[in-house]
Amino acid sequence: MAKIPSPFKSLPAERRLALVLEALAKHKGAKTLYAQRIAAKGGGFRAATLVSWPAERIAKESLRLGALTPQDELELLQLLYVDLEPKYQITFLDTLGVAHDNGVIPEDLEAPYAPADAVVRGAEAVLSAHGDEGRHYLRTLVVYNLPAWPGLDTVVSAEG
Repeated sequence: MAKIPSPFKSLPAERRLALVLEALAKHKGAKTLYAQRIAAKGGGFRAATLVSWPAERIAKESLRLGALTPQDELELLQLLYVDLEPKYQITFLDTLGVAHDNGVIPEDLEAPYAPADAVVRGAEAVLSAHGDEGRHYLRTLVVYNLPAWPGLDTVVSAEG
C-alpha cells in the first residue's frame, strides 16, 4: 500500500516555502533549529555557518533536504490554519457551535468538541464555502486530530 503523503507535503511547494519562511520570521530560535536539522542531514556545513544564511536559503534547504520533522509539519499546519488563514476553522467551528476566539479553541474545552452529526454538517459547510482548500483543512484534522471530530472521516479521507 502506498504511503499517504502528509497534509503538509501535499501543499504546493510555494506554499510550503511561504509557511517555513513565516515560521522563521515569527518564532525566535526557529532559524537555529532548522540550521541544526540541515547540518544533521550532512553536506559539510556546520549549524553555526548555516545560521548566517538568509532565511529564504534556510527555508529552501530545509524543504529540499526533508529536514522538517513530523512535529514541524504539524506546527506549520497550525500556523497556516489557526494564525494565517483561520477562515476554514472559523467556518467549521461556527457551524458546529463550538466556542472559539477567531478560530482558537479554548484550552479547557475537552474533545470530542461536537457530536458526529454536527461534525458532518460542519465539514459540509467548509467544503461548500471553501472548496478544495477547505478539504485540505479538513483532511489535516482527520490525519492529526480525528478523535476530536468524530465522523469527519466519513466526509473526507486521510488520502485527500
